[in-house]
Amino acid sequence: MRITLFGTRGSIPAPGPETACYGGNTPSVEVRGDDGTVLVLDAGTGVRRLGTQLPPDLKRIDILLTHLHMDHIQGLGFFGPLYHPGIQVHIWGPASSTMPLDARLSRYLSPPLFPVHLRDLPRITCHELPAPVFEIGPFRIRTALVCHPNPTVGFRIEEQGRTATYLPDHEPALGLKNGHWLEPEWISGYDLADGADLLIHDAQYTDEEYARCVGWGHSTYRDALEFAVRVGAKEVVLFHHDPSHDDEMLERLLADAVRRFKPAFRVSGGCEGSVYEVGSSKAA
Repeated sequence: MRITLFGTRGSIPAPGPETACYGGNTPSVEVRGDDGTVLVLDAGTGVRRLGTQLPPDLKRIDILLTHLHMDHIQGLGFFGPLYHPGIQVHIWGPASSTMPLDARLSRYLSPPLFPVHLRDLPRITCHELPAPVFEIGPFRIRTALVCHPNPTVGFRIEEQGRTATYLPDHEPALGLKNGHWLEPEWISGYDLADGADLLIHDAQYTDEEYARCVGWGHSTYRDALEFAVRVGAKEVVLFHHDPSHDDEMLERLLADAVRRFKPAFRVSGGCEGSVYEVGSSKAA
């Protein structure tokens, strides 16, 4: 399973020379199976470039949306395969208690916010989440609602015994009791991340920022690493960088978190263009 990061920024794009290393595009991640099957995790602004680098003979692609906040769907209308009549596009994501997924997406993919209606795009099928375990090509995919405002799901993706978990917007520490973590069955996202070979996890805030943003659905570096310890993750990618954090600050936060926490697993900050071979020691 090969995973490539095309967008790692949270909340709003933050392009510029001060963010050139970690990137300014909002979340989008490619997951490619050994047989060439492609999954797209979220459709932030990074999905435009992702769409230009797909195999030319691709017949089907699946877009798995964690939720419908703008930073996770704002690139959807610029994803090239949506307009290709020879490619089947399957969009998976959460409905709300009052509106199905296609209707929710149509609120963005329609005037005045976008010039093209979702209903006018060729060969698009919507699937609502969370759902029972399902398979796409070689991938076995598990979903569950996680702690983030509005319906939000996380993904556990398995292929040939290798597991990647994607929790880009997640606040498991919201359930802490007097500063102590609860039992696993009460920790948001635990079952999705349990024993994951690769965990991509929200780390938007510093401790000081989080004190002002409790309940907003995001994590600190410390809480992301603590969660990784609880679930027994083997490698962690810190993700969904705050738009106010430039490359220098992100380097400092990562170094400080590793120094203070001394994790027994590999930790990296998510950078646009980074590639991870899940289940192996290789990463570029």
